[in-house]
Amino acid sequence: MVSNIPSSFIDQTVVPGDVVLDLSKMINQTIKLGEGLRQDGDAISVMKAGKLKFSKPNKYWVETSQKRYVPHVEDNVLGIVVDQKGENFLVDIKGPSLAFLPVLAFEGGTRRNIPKFEVGTLLYVRVVKANSGMNPELSCTDGSIYII
Repeated sequence: MVSNIPSSFIDQTVVPGDVVLDLSKMINQTIKLGEGLRQDGDAISVMKAGKLKFSKPNKYWVETSQKRYVPHVEDNVLGIVVDQKGENFLVDIKGPSLAFLPVLAFEGGTRRNIPKFEVGTLLYVRVVKANSGMNPELSCTDGSIYII
């Protein structure tokens, strides 16, 4: 969906992949791209769903309601293993920083029974520590089980 009239998409809902501007049709104009847009050759395409916005002179961006996840203790989240460093897996939970998942933080986890996860493995985990300024800590144990 290519438009040679830039204003046709202004204040309209756009989705990733939409081509909203064709620079070959805009001669001698400088365009400033903001959040949610990228340039592929002469085409300006959308990377995030939202409303296309414009401000003079020639600045375009996509306004979204997307927020960054902030981890809280007892949150159950999906995470993707991105690396293993020493005794911890580094897990991306789409927060401000990577989270640590200790190799022993599993039901029945012992030094002889350490899980092996490859990069890209999807895990369902629980946040056990979350403070600003430090990486969150995760667990794969049942938080409702208490040992007396």
